[in-house]
Amino acid sequence: MIFGTPSTGRTHSGSTPCVVQIIDRLNVGGPTPYVCQITRGLKRLGYTAHLTRGRIARGESEMVEVIRDSGVEPIDIPELGRSISPWKDACAFHALYRLLRETRPQLVHTHKSKAGVLGRFAARLAGVPVVVHSFHGHPFHGYFSRWQSALIVIAERLLAHATDTIVAVSRQQREELLQYRVAPRSRIQAIPLGFDLSNFLDPQRVDSTFRAEIGCPPDAPLVGVVGRLAPIKAIDQFLKAARIVADRIPDVRFVIVGDGECRSDLEALAAELEIEHQVTFAGFRRDVDRIYAALDLTVLSSYNEGMPVSLIEAISSGCYVVSTRVGGVEDLVDTDGVGVTVPPGQPDDLAEAVVDALDRKCQVSEPHRRRVGYQYGIDRLMSDLNRLYERLLLRANVRKVPDVQVTGG
Repeated sequence: MIFGTPSTGRTHSGSTPCVVQIIDRLNVGGPTPYVCQITRGLKRLGYTAHLTRGRIARGESEMVEVIRDSGVEPIDIPELGRSISPWKDACAFHALYRLLRETRPQLVHTHKSKAGVLGRFAARLAGVPVVVHSFHGHPFHGYFSRWQSALIVIAERLLAHATDTIVAVSRQQREELLQYRVAPRSRIQAIPLGFDLSNFLDPQRVDSTFRAEIGCPPDAPLVGVVGRLAPIKAIDQFLKAARIVADRIPDVRFVIVGDGECRSDLEALAAELEIEHQVTFAGFRRDVDRIYAALDLTVLSSYNEGMPVSLIEAISSGCYVVSTRVGGVEDLVDTDGVGVTVPPGQPDDLAEAVVDALDRKCQVSEPHRRRVGYQYGIDRLMSDLNRLYERLLLRANVRKVPDVQVTGG
């Protein structure tokens, strides 16, 4: 529902803490299932929980089925989005402030950069007792020029003064935030991502139907990438590595699952590299659990990451991974039993690691699958978040929620 319509939503009980999650948009990517699942999880833990979203940008897709399956009805603020627009940003800030004044939550939790800026300032102006912000990756390198990145670091340091706790999605990301001096060590906490991984942990690891769908022979090595087709994901580096791998293993096939602004350029690059007949662009898919079951290997080629959801899902499925050494990847790929890492921007190294893994026919063992499934499961995440919220609410002396009404859910 769009915020600002007459209040016809549910009434908060007077005895449960109210939490509002704020995110710029629910586009294709890891943060969307994350915020949907934790909003649902908070309700099951007894919180009054709401999710506020902005509008996706032109050319992006919203994860409609993920939102629907979560049972969460987001509160819409159409002016809130990815791009910088002084007028729309001012309108979004005003709408967030009005929303928070009406709902009077005890805790606001913002996600990603734009929502983190507007949401944290709006929460403080509205008198919200506790403000938390999560980094899903960070924009300090790989996105902007050096001087723009420096300004973003300065802005985040200022925003940290309006934040009770900053959440990093991995231990490695926490160390990066500390290196950039975003906030004191005591106010940055690592809480790894968590998801419902039950579909990926199914012991059945073989699926021939997806191979048949994309015309891949059952005995050909199949290497996949799952993610947004955006510059930061460096899919061009993967394609350059794929050219090298194809020279070494002629029957290899590649599949790129996902969509985004770079798709046409990447398709042109595959043709330029003369591997277009070995590469399938499968677009955005809902059945990624089935796809991982068909792959021999999953690759991540990014320049920058927080904690890549695709690798969590792949390892839980038993699919070995080759990844660039970025963000929280080393927290996840911490043993040769689940995968290997290489420096970013080095297609030769990436290709060598892929060839080696295919030659060795690497797979993730059942104990490693179960370990990752627990460490990055939704139950562990909700337990960690609940402890954080309880500690911060207790410190803020929050005991009772006033009775209010809210549009949305």
